[in-house]
Amino acid sequence: MLGGISLLLTGLCACTPAAKEWQLVWEENFDQSATFDTAVWSKIPRGTADWNNYMSDWDSLYAVRHGHLVLRGIRNTTLPGDTAAYLTGGVFTQGKKSFMDGRLEIRAKLNGATGAWPAFWLLPEEGKWPMGGEIDIMERLSHDSIAYQTVHSHYTYDLGFQDTPPHGSTGPICPSDYNVYAVELHADSLCFYINGQHTFTYPRIETEQEGQFPFHQPFYLLLDMQLGGSWVGRIDPEQLPVEMYIDWVRFYQRR
Repeated sequence: MLGGISLLLTGLCACTPAAKEWQLVWEENFDQSATFDTAVWSKIPRGTADWNNYMSDWDSLYAVRHGHLVLRGIRNTTLPGDTAAYLTGGVFTQGKKSFMDGRLEIRAKLNGATGAWPAFWLLPEEGKWPMGGEIDIMERLSHDSIAYQTVHSHYTYDLGFQDTPPHGSTGPICPSDYNVYAVELHADSLCFYINGQHTFTYPRIETEQEGQFPFHQPFYLLLDMQLGGSWVGRIDPEQLPVEMYIDWVRFYQRR
């Protein structure tokens, strides 16, 4: 089967950003006076996975300051009735705003802490994980000077085809400054960038295996501060609180 794979190259040719080809169709600048726009964003509820097991709707984890959305990860020493050791804040656009066939960019500054795991990512409005797919625009671990960009699906996760084609890559970031993370969503490929530099492309391929490219459908966006888990490892409570500052989110479509 692997020898018979052929790449559909149409989308690969569209992965070099050119301003004249793209038109800004939506942006979020977080310029409200006190809180984020609840017509677009909701707080992420707590779950049982590594990424959301400390999520909380406590207002101290969220702020809009000077045109930035601030999301925090803290030790839980003050919230009555919550036995979680740590608390994190995150927002998503589920059921309110979705993205498809375009270029999504996020400018943010990520403060570091041992065990911090901030992420910007996309999940499908329809379909369970991993059949519906997952698009990780940015994940950063602790104090790393790189960010991870990855896709997950039934093909990569359940069937284990992580290298045919490669399902992820990394790119350098400036740990102490703002960086811009981007993904282009095409019908036959996903193209990833950090600070305008192309990091990798995940193409649709011809294969007899199921679920290789479930990504051409509406996805909602998650922006969240995460702490701990099997991937990032232990949390150092002495390095908390940790914050990330999201300057803007922009979505473009071809002219």
